[in-house]
Amino acid sequence: MIITYKKATYEDITKIRLIAEKTWFVTYEPILGKEQSKFMFDLIYNEHALADQMVAGQVFVLQFSDEQIVAFASYSIKEEEKCIYKLNKIYLDPDFQGAGFGKKLLLEVEDQIRDLDGKTLDLNVNKYNKARFFYEKLGFEVILEEDIPIGSYWMNDFVMRKQLV
Repeated sequence: MIITYKKATYEDITKIRLIAEKTWFVTYEPILGKEQSKFMFDLIYNEHALADQMVAGQVFVLQFSDEQIVAFASYSIKEEEKCIYKLNKIYLDPDFQGAGFGKKLLLEVEDQIRDLDGKTLDLNVNKYNKARFFYEKLGFEVILEEDIPIGSYWMNDFVMRKQLV
């Protein structure tokens, strides 16, 4: 098995959407319900929204196993003066979970951010998402709780942080 990475371009948006759709509803419907999950997916993962995120500076990283896409992540600068980046997304095809791909992808993102002189990586995770424990195992700590309005719904998140130096 050979794991490779590629920075995504607009031509990769369809691939990103496929992984997101396969992962999103399995993860979020039990937490948020069908209506909110669908609303948020349609808002964040439509083709125009993903293109806009790329234009706004999100770097999308695709992960491949033997040339098959298995996951993606995206990150962007959060506070330039303090060299803080934000992990905006990380989604792994559920068929590949438990084999170390998520950890390897996150470590790749951390390396890319270090190469940009990034010192800190933040992320938001839903308070009820078991991924929180994955992030804690990889050195992230909860630094605050945050409730963010999205349409008529709320995202109830933990903000987690990891020092990269």
